[in-house]
Amino acid sequence: VQLQAYGGGLVQAGGSLRLSCAVSGLTFGNSAIAWFRQAPGKEREFVASISWDTISTYYTDSVKGRFTISRDNAKNTVYLQMNSLKPEDTAVYFCAARSSRVASGPYEYWGQGTEVTVSS
Repeated sequence: VQLQAYGGGLVQAGGSLRLSCAVSGLTFGNSAIAWFRQAPGKEREFVASISWDTISTYYTDSVKGRFTISRDNAKNTVYLQMNSLKPEDTAVYFCAARSSRVASGPYEYWGQGTEVTVSS
């Protein structure tokens, strides 16, 4: 199983970025996908997740109303649209997958991260 996250970069506060995660090696349509992030000196934290059918999405409180998770099952890709970015969103962002359609629960497969830096 491979997860390839990309789309990170440097952006000013208030700006937007869209992260993408390309997934291979598992039945993408049967898998829930999530984004996590890890800021310098901090623990990794959950950001957002989406069920196999896009019906269920979950967000950590700090990104609600600013970030949107979505997926394209035809392209085996998940997206994280990040708007109104804040300096505290600066982190390495990771995508993860689990062998279940349900978004809640532990994630078994992880990709490498993509770095997001938000300048003030």
